[in-house]
Amino acid sequence: MRLRPVFHLIAFVWLVMGVSMAGCAALALRLGDAPEVVGAFGRAAAATLFAGGALALATRGRVDLSRRDGFAIVVFGWLAAAVSGALPYLFSGAIPHPVSAVFETMSGFTTTGASVLGNLEALPRSLLFWRALTHFFGGMGVLVLCVAILPFLGTGGMQIYRAEIPGPSKDRLTPRIANTAKLLWVVYAGLCGLQAVLLRFGGMDWIDAFCHAFATMATGGFSTRTASVGGFNSAYIEVVTIVFMVLAGTNFALHYQALRGRLRAPFRDPEFRFYLGLWAGACLLLSLLVWRSRYPSPLEALRAGFFQGTSILTTTGFVTADFDRWPQAARLLLVLLMFVGGCAGSTGGSMKNVRLMILLKLTVREVRRFLHPQAVFAIRLGRRPIEHTTAANIAAFFIAFVGIFALGTLAMTLFTPDLETAAGATIATLGNIGPGLAGVGATQTYAEIPAAGQALLTFFMLLGRLELYTVLVLLTPAFWRR
Repeated sequence: MRLRPVFHLIAFVWLVMGVSMAGCAALALRLGDAPEVVGAFGRAAAATLFAGGALALATRGRVDLSRRDGFAIVVFGWLAAAVSGALPYLFSGAIPHPVSAVFETMSGFTTTGASVLGNLEALPRSLLFWRALTHFFGGMGVLVLCVAILPFLGTGGMQIYRAEIPGPSKDRLTPRIANTAKLLWVVYAGLCGLQAVLLRFGGMDWIDAFCHAFATMATGGFSTRTASVGGFNSAYIEVVTIVFMVLAGTNFALHYQALRGRLRAPFRDPEFRFYLGLWAGACLLLSLLVWRSRYPSPLEALRAGFFQGTSILTTTGFVTADFDRWPQAARLLLVLLMFVGGCAGSTGGSMKNVRLMILLKLTVREVRRFLHPQAVFAIRLGRRPIEHTTAANIAAFFIAFVGIFALGTLAMTLFTPDLETAAGATIATLGNIGPGLAGVGATQTYAEIPAAGQALLTFFMLLGRLELYTVLVLLTPAFWRR
């Protein structure tokens, strides 16, 4: 790994963060927030821009990235973004503890949505906007944004793109990776804008509308209300949010194809069909499980079941109900959905639908081979055969994900009052979901977890967002050998 090009790219991450904080300072001034808030954003912007500018000048030169450099840039770039992004919380006094401030910011950038903040209505509106803006940057990836806007990266941008974009395959929309990054960001930003307009028609003001659009399309879940989307008590807002949560959990390459007139392309994709089927089936089952026990009306049960099922499956993490009070079967179904997530190439977290599909096909193949030992059975995704190495990698990813969840739950029992809270906090952060169970459930925050536990959960968020291997490879001695 070569430090100069790695830190040169990290410098641009800080520059992007600094400019964004300066914009939030202007917004705070426009909204009439307290001078302390305007000053907090101003100091955070100045410090970040100075650090980014000095680092960029000190490390300037030719940028030629290796595969190892790409891994290091993505991991250290996300850490740098989280540390700088915590400054407005610290300087304003909204979150006085540094670990908790970094936890909140990492939760924003990784689109987890776990929070240590309680009464959101008491916070300055500009700070809530900054909180949502971290989702916006993290959804498509702040490093992918750098690939799109920095022409000097050239072919080296592919190393960053591969390390940051979620999923077992990294689809190119164009031969040039910079153009692919630009197109993904255009589609992503366009959908955010469209949802914000629709939410504005539903009665939200523009700040609320954009904050919730950023959180939805990033599958993040930060809201401007303590009661989340449920605080608006609007069926229209919930339906709009459901639609855009489903879109956010879809591979963005399919959105691009649909926008180019290939409207049937998504429905020809086997993962998308599986995703829609799982979404509809799980939400219907969830609605049946809560009907009568929690909601006397079938329409109320459908409204709650589809919203909460969509929110958890896509790893968005918005809430409209305290699902910790739902029947045990409904809670178990929600936990199972936490392990699935959205499609590969979406902004959703967790393991992804395509991996689940291939794991199920692997299981079916092994059952068939048990009956017919001499037969050869190919695994296909649609008409495309899956290579043995790809299937093996997905099986290894599943084992690693479940293993880290088990070890993480064991570690979190040291910091939580019960096993349910420990397991809920671990899968909610590792899967980038946000709300967990019991002490970190739908109506709770992570504020009661001590600093050491929050630091561990912050690491789980980064692990989950960068899909394990990008982070784990930096922990191996072989990575640091020349």
